[in-house]
Amino acid sequence: MSKAGRLVVLVSGSGTNLQALLDASADPSYGARVVAVGADRDGIEGLVRAASADVPTFVEKLGDYPTRGEWDAAVAARIAAYEPDLVVSAGFMKILGTPTLDAFPVLNTHPALLPSFPGAHGVRDALAHGVKVTGCTVMLADEGVDTGPIVAQEAVPVLPDDDEAVLHERIKTVERRLLVEIVGLMAREGWTVSGRMVRIGNHTGGEST
Repeated sequence: MSKAGRLVVLVSGSGTNLQALLDASADPSYGARVVAVGADRDGIEGLVRAASADVPTFVEKLGDYPTRGEWDAAVAARIAAYEPDLVVSAGFMKILGTPTLDAFPVLNTHPALLPSFPGAHGVRDALAHGVKVTGCTVMLADEGVDTGPIVAQEAVPVLPDDDEAVLHERIKTVERRLLVEIVGLMAREGWTVSGRMVRIGNHTGGEST
């Protein structure tokens, strides 16, 4: 069996996507394992989940640095110490800077079908627009807000009685499953990027990440 891909997972809150990755990586056939969990704040459930799984953690608070650039560099250095094959932003509420984005492929999720409804209120915006179908997106992060190349998407119906909390919970259930599936596929099969097109598997004609 080939060596498992190394994942650094970044969290800011409860860490439910992190837990899904930890659970999946307990199976050697998954092809990836979480080697570290990073956060931008103390005292969050995501760090407790990591500790319970005996996974190393680190915390880099933006407020501890005089400039955003210094924080960006510090985060990149902490990630680099674990030599990841893939960084997963799993509910991490900060936009990563170029030191990280230039050094590592970063996977992110969004609770809408991009490019529709980007930003912090994707579920609320979709409801306000009156769409009948929304969903979730897994993407490779870039310097923009939810603008990176799309890796995978899955639709979620909007039901007549949905409010933001109910719809968001339904999306998160799909998002966790899709993220776990895509991380495993990328770890086992590799991926290529050509322009905005991401292909998982042994394809030709793309630029390898």
